[in-house]
Amino acid sequence: MKLFFPGSFDPFTIGHADLVERALRLATQVVIAVGVNDEKKPLLSAAVRKQAISDFYKDEPRVKVTEYKGLTVDALREAGCDALLRGIRSVSDYDKERNLADINRAIDGVETVLLVASKEMQHVSSSLVRELHLYGRGVDNLVIETFKPYF
Repeated sequence: MKLFFPGSFDPFTIGHADLVERALRLATQVVIAVGVNDEKKPLLSAAVRKQAISDFYKDEPRVKVTEYKGLTVDALREAGCDALLRGIRSVSDYDKERNLADINRAIDGVETVLLVASKEMQHVSSSLVRELHLYGRGVDNLVIETFKPYF
């Protein structure tokens, strides 16, 4: 099975790396796809995020890093993947992602693999880390060491 991890991978937190590591136990390959949206202004550009993620997984041949624009299901098919990979950190995440998984299956015939974050990673929120970093707060315990040069 080849899994497509769209747009949500954030090099700020160890939580996403945890999900990818566990996904690789289920799949032969994980494609991490950095979403490119010209209207949004992220803290790090898509190119910088893609490079940081590529550097982190340089020794893992089963992880491919790419960019995508537009519909996730179109990018999934273009990458030759079998299913979406989505991470769950809370009950509200679960409800939202289950609904999206049902819609993707009904409309586009795309399956979704939902992975619950490891217990120690459930509190990690990439948006919280970004906000703390912007305000000069310490985030060392939440950040993957490899990505520190990108701050």
